[in-house]
Amino acid sequence: MKPDSVTLMVQIHPNAAYNQMVRLEDGVLHLRIAARPTEGKANQELLKFLSDILGVSKSRLTIEKGLTSKKKRIAISGLTPEQVVRRLEQYQHIG
Repeated sequence: MKPDSVTLMVQIHPNAAYNQMVRLEDGVLHLRIAARPTEGKANQELLKFLSDILGVSKSRLTIEKGLTSKKKRIAISGLTPEQVVRRLEQYQHIG
């Protein structure tokens, strides 16, 4: 993990009809991603969707672990853990 970054565990469900935040359960964020899990397309779409949810640029998100897995560890730089939780909760109520 990078210094000054927050780690978020994510489980993706690729090949969905559209991007959707499903739930935050036991510290794992479940997301439906509207991209196939081939050639890194689902990972690219995941980073784009997470950047929209969190209101940060994609360059502040890094997949630290799980490039080829449905379970991933994402590093988010520039936000505190409290900000990440608040933004996820806000998106869940809006989205």
